[in-house]
Amino acid sequence: MKIHNNFSLINHNSFGIEAIAEKFASISTVEELEKIIISNQNEEKIFIGGGSNILITRNIKGLVINLNMKGISSKKINDNHTEVKINSGENWNDCVKWCLKNNLGGIENLSLIPGNTGAAPIQNIGAYGVELKDVFISCSVLDINTNKILEFKNEECQFEYRNSIFKQNKNYIILSIKLKLTNSKHILKVDYGSIKERLSQLKIKDPSINDVAKIICQIRSEKLPDPKEIGNSGSFFKNPIITNKHLKELKQNFKDIPYYKLSEMKYKIPAAWLIEKAGFKGKRIKDYGVHEKQALVIVNYGKATGKQILDFSISIQKAIKFIFDIDLYLEVNVI
Repeated sequence: MKIHNNFSLINHNSFGIEAIAEKFASISTVEELEKIIISNQNEEKIFIGGGSNILITRNIKGLVINLNMKGISSKKINDNHTEVKINSGENWNDCVKWCLKNNLGGIENLSLIPGNTGAAPIQNIGAYGVELKDVFISCSVLDINTNKILEFKNEECQFEYRNSIFKQNKNYIILSIKLKLTNSKHILKVDYGSIKERLSQLKIKDPSINDVAKIICQIRSEKLPDPKEIGNSGSFFKNPIITNKHLKELKQNFKDIPYYKLSEMKYKIPAAWLIEKAGFKGKRIKDYGVHEKQALVIVNYGKATGKQILDFSISIQKAIKFIFDIDLYLEVNVI
C-alpha cells in the first residue's frame, strides 16, 4: 500500500473531472484499511469506490482512500436459495454477470448499474421494479470512529428509496455484502417499464433471468451514455415522491404527467419527465449539459468543473420547483 501525493482523481470519477487529492491510497484488504485509518487519524478522509456516483467540486486536502477489496463467493442455503458474499471493491455489473453465469436470480433487473458493490447498499440501488433491499441479507462495515467491524442486517440498514443509514452516517465503511438469491424457481419482475414490451416483440413467453438481463442491458445502453465516452454519473436526480393532493393539482395543468402509485397517498413522478417538460433535455452550456436522450443524466462533454455541473443542477432544481412546486433531490453524492 503506497500513499501518493498530489494525485489526480480524473480517472477515479465517472464524470471525468480533474481534481487533485493531497494524498491518495488504494487499499485491497481490511487490514490495510484499518492500518491507514489509524496512521492518518488527524487527516480529512474521503472514501471512494468506482467513482460512479460522486461529483467532485474541489481539490481535496487530506487523504482519499480507494476501496478496492475484491472477492465473491457463495454457499447454498436450501434447494431454492443461495447466499452470495461480495466484497465492496467488486464491480457491480461484473457481480450480476457472475450470478447469472451461476444461475442465481434476483438482481438481473439491476444489470448495467455502474459502480462498485460497496456503493450498492449506500444508495439502495434499484431499477425496473427491483431494489437491493429486496435480496439483501446483511453487510459488514468498519466504523472508522471505533475501528470496529460491525454487521448490519437488512432491517438495521434503514433502507428507503435511494437512501440508507450509510448515506446519513459517513463513519460506516462498507466492506462486504451478503445477498439471498434464488438458484431455482426464479421470480421474475418483468411488468416494469418496457421490459414486457420487449419480451413480446422478441416473442419470449417464458423468459429466463438471462433474457431479462439482456433486455435491460439493451434498454439502458440505448438511453444512458457510456461514462467512458461521455463523463456522467448515471441518474443525477432522484424521482420525487408527492402526495395524492399534489398530483391532482398538477393534473389540472399537465394532463399527460406520468406517475407510479406507491400507496393511496403517495405517488412517484419520473424526474426525467419533469426535466424534459421544463425544457432542459439536450440543453448544453459550454462543456456541460443534460443528455439528449436521457433527461435524468447531466454530462461532462469535455473539461467542465464539478462546480459548474453543481451550479447547473441547482438551476434545474429551481426551475422544477417554480414550474411544478416539486423539490428535486440529488442522487449523486457531492464532494
